Amino acid sequence: MATGLMATGLTATGLTATGQLVHLVDDSAAMRSLAADILNEAGFTVREHPAADSLLVDPALAEAGCVVTDFRMPRIDGLDLLARLRAGGSLVPVILLTGHADVSTAVRAMKLGAFDFIEKPFAPKDLVQAVRCAVRGARGSAPDVRHALASERLSRLTERERQVLARILLGLTHREIGDDLAISHRTVEVFRARIMAKTECASVQDLVRIALEAGFD
Repeated sequence: MATGLMATGLTATGLTATGQLVHLVDDSAAMRSLAADILNEAGFTVREHPAADSLLVDPALAEAGCVVTDFRMPRIDGLDLLARLRAGGSLVPVILLTGHADVSTAVRAMKLGAFDFIEKPFAPKDLVQAVRCAVRGARGSAPDVRHALASERLSRLTERERQVLARILLGLTHREIGDDLAISHRTVEVFRARIMAKTECASVQDLVRIALEAGFD
């Protein structure tokens, strides 16, 4: 994948008239190329970075519509990059990509203000949809509306299901949750399935997002 101002479709002053700038950060050249091809085809202007420190010193960061970054990277990982952006006052939406998702990581990412959290391997349409939502600067509704919708979903849970959810968000395993609540780990699996169905969540990242938007702590 070509690099540089001309190759990325940028002018000296910023974006082209047709694209919205997406900064793509990944230490894997193959993954950067794949994601950049997907986003370029969807109409975005993509600027690639092999490491987080490259993005942090890029003057074009201020013009970004979105940052898509890998989670596991040497020196500065995705969460650290997100934390540095927020500490520096940047409110650019950040989408984290990871092949090693776990609940505690998702919770940390969302609490730091990650816009989305996508597991690898991802479907091209999922990446494009997430970036489109990010560059619009919203998840499709205002924060108070999202809070109300998330709260309504959590209100469907029984007290026992809320107890299980609380422990899922702590990153406990099914066996640890079972030991804590004096139930079998298979019963925990049943409760988790019910929680996912009642909250209409397709992934643990969705569940974390709903819980945080509802103020569930």
